[in-house]
Amino acid sequence: MKTEVLVIGSGIAGLRAALALARAVDVLLVTKKRISESNTNYAQGGIASVLDRTDSFGDHLADTLEAGAGICRDDVVRAVVQRGPAMIDDLVAHGIDFSRERDGSYRLGREGGHSHRRIVHAGDFTGREIESGLVARVRSHPRIRLAEDHMAVDLLRAGGDRVVGARVLDRHDGRQFDVQARAVLLASGGCGKVYRYTSNPDIATGDGLAMAWRAGATLADLEFVQFHPTSLFHPRATNFLISEAVRGEGAVLRNLDGEAFMGRYHERADLAPRDVVARCIDQECKSRAETHVLLDTTIFDRDFVEERFPTISARCREVGLDMTREPLPVVPAAHYQCGGIVVDGAARSDLTGLYVIGEAACTGLHGANRLASNSLLEALVLAHAASEDLLGRWEEIGEPPRADPLEFGNGRDPMNPTALKHDWEVARKTMWDYVGIVREQERLTVARDRLATLARDAEHYAALHSMEPDLAELRNLTLLGELIIRSAGFRRESRGLHAMLEYPQRDDAFAGDTLQRIDCDEPWLLPLDPRGFGVREWAAATEAQE
Repeated sequence: MKTEVLVIGSGIAGLRAALALARAVDVLLVTKKRISESNTNYAQGGIASVLDRTDSFGDHLADTLEAGAGICRDDVVRAVVQRGPAMIDDLVAHGIDFSRERDGSYRLGREGGHSHRRIVHAGDFTGREIESGLVARVRSHPRIRLAEDHMAVDLLRAGGDRVVGARVLDRHDGRQFDVQARAVLLASGGCGKVYRYTSNPDIATGDGLAMAWRAGATLADLEFVQFHPTSLFHPRATNFLISEAVRGEGAVLRNLDGEAFMGRYHERADLAPRDVVARCIDQECKSRAETHVLLDTTIFDRDFVEERFPTISARCREVGLDMTREPLPVVPAAHYQCGGIVVDGAARSDLTGLYVIGEAACTGLHGANRLASNSLLEALVLAHAASEDLLGRWEEIGEPPRADPLEFGNGRDPMNPTALKHDWEVARKTMWDYVGIVREQERLTVARDRLATLARDAEHYAALHSMEPDLAELRNLTLLGELIIRSAGFRRESRGLHAMLEYPQRDDAFAGDTLQRIDCDEPWLLPLDPRGFGVREWAAATEAQE
């Protein structure tokens, strides 16, 4: 199959990029399940943007840099923050309906780490509102072809470092085929399912990151995995988040004795950045030998809850909880991958023809810890930047040469489902038990040995057996687990989302980004460069390492 641009992923980044590109070129959008099944669809909070007269770009910049713990790229943060209002206007022009006050102004929320109310939202189902609006436009666009229930398995290359498409697996009948394209835009999301407990949907197995790694792209900062502080602790509500906006409106974290404990840990108490709150909950549970803490929402009356948090309230009622009458049991859960595939300000990776946007990309915005609600903003800014750059260089890019052959999955027999299930569970449990919120060098070494063995086995299975979705995901998930552990073991300090028992303090010697590439045996550090962030700097650092 041929197309002019191949977009992989149907979250806010992929959908918005596809619509922007389809003004001028033909687009094939490949998505693993149904088009609406993405992390965007589950986003409750909203989009951070400076829209209030008491707020400023400088304050949003400062909040992002503080959360990022010293390794954000200032120029990237500034560029993304300043584009915020334009991105909100763009979504409104596409029919997205955000919550407003009676005077027509946006009803702005506040979340952890923010010094002002600046979260534009649609109740507590912002992601669903954005997703449904963009999906409708994608489905009706004459220049966008949609392939649902199709999984990209590996990138196609030509001449070494040019990406010219992807091999795609039809999840229904197991058929594989190659898609050739002038350019590939990866918007495949993160790898939250590498952890046993996560807020992510089942699709989040790190496919895009793993494909880019195997193709030779540089990855960065994979040790910085964000754990959302407040996932509902209930056997009938796994993967369900209680948005930070609930604490932004005044809810308070308490231990099982009813003590509001966050004031003991941080000056902002319940509105501290996510990494701080998650670690505090973890410490509180471990020191008291308790399985969870409580989020006290009983300060809210029913009318307010039904208007501001209807989705959360309804889900709680489904499992027998009334958030206006009783505190909600919560625990942290793996939520967001702050690192990813290295890209510049136009979303270009260090492989020709490969653009990366959304959670799969590492732009330098998040640093060591993502500020709440900056992710959807980044996805929109990079979607526009990628489409503008690609269309501006369209003639220069030219037709793709013939792809180099891929050699894997040549076997005819399916993989033993019992072995698949076992390896999947071992990988995720190992990551949760050994590479969680607080880490220890010795335990990381044990985890690395286990994940490396599982990753080698998965690659071996892929060569021997017919490729199927579960095997393709296991191959990606175990690889990403191994790469996360490599990065975590390399960074011998505590910074942002990465906390080490042996190295509890921040160390200026690690003030930079942890880089990895398939042709380098171990990670290496790229010191923070105040002059800017871009793929050229990454390439120069790679050459120096070699």
